[in-house]
Amino acid sequence: MREQLEQLRNGALQAVATASSVEQLQDIRISMLGRKGELTALMKGLGSLSATERPIVGQLVNTVRDEIESALGAAIASAQEKVIAARLQSERIDTSLPGRRPQKGTKHPVSLVIEEICSIFSGLGFAVAEGPEIEHDWYNFEALNFPPEHPARDMQDTFFVENDMLLRTHTSPVQIRTMLKQKPPVRIIAPGTVYRCDSDATHSPMFHQIEGLMVDTKVTFGDLKGILTVFTNQLFGQKTGVRLRPSYFPFTEPSAEVDIACVICGGKGCRVCKNSGWLEILGAGMVDPEVYRHVQYDPENISGFAFGMGIERIAMLKYGISDMRLLFENDVRFLRQF
Repeated sequence: MREQLEQLRNGALQAVATASSVEQLQDIRISMLGRKGELTALMKGLGSLSATERPIVGQLVNTVRDEIESALGAAIASAQEKVIAARLQSERIDTSLPGRRPQKGTKHPVSLVIEEICSIFSGLGFAVAEGPEIEHDWYNFEALNFPPEHPARDMQDTFFVENDMLLRTHTSPVQIRTMLKQKPPVRIIAPGTVYRCDSDATHSPMFHQIEGLMVDTKVTFGDLKGILTVFTNQLFGQKTGVRLRPSYFPFTEPSAEVDIACVICGGKGCRVCKNSGWLEILGAGMVDPEVYRHVQYDPENISGFAFGMGIERIAMLKYGISDMRLLFENDVRFLRQF
């Protein structure tokens, strides 16, 4: 039995030395020391030994088991270290290499134009005012001198909600709310989202406007033209021509459409400006006295002007965009240009 134990020990140690993986070492442990292993089978023969040999052989069995377990433990630990080292090497990161740069986002062209317009008018002393997008008919129409039969009140032009509530069709209600809160002088611009029942290449059911209001004593139409000229020259360039054409709006009198020299052809005439050399960008005029009466202002002592423009149209002119729908489709290839 001693010879068998010696052979088993030598064979086990040789197998451990030549094993190349943790799995092979685990198989050796099972085949040598498991419940059905070779050493366990030898231990079952201890009962056939004499009382004198049994403790001697039993001690030898324990010694062989300890040697095999020690060799297996060391070999498994070494194999595991090699596995970890190989994995670390395969997953090694060279920190000296430049990293992957994340793609930078950009501001939407509409946001860029709003910020630029607000910056220009802030430099002219105008404060930014805001109001609710779901508005009452009184603020959106009646206080702005829209009679009940005015076409803008029709269902096909306005998104009505219920109980005289609607999605505002312009940001002019902010002017009414501001005048109700404070007395003259008033000098504000009101950027925001507005809604109308319209959708094609040059119109969207949801779009953005900036409207302005200046009310004080002795404000004239000349002040209106001067401020709008400064604004257009800063936005489109100092050499941009400006003209005012007579027009009509319910809440201003006299009223005017403001045109600039076509930014595409420089005023020479092209398809964009319909060969006129001019492009309409906003509407403006002196505030109608009837509007002052709705906000308890005295039209005999104060005067003022208002103006309004669509941001999408300004953005299309400024950046040469041909289709308004591009501003809302979120095509990354388009937006990356800004």
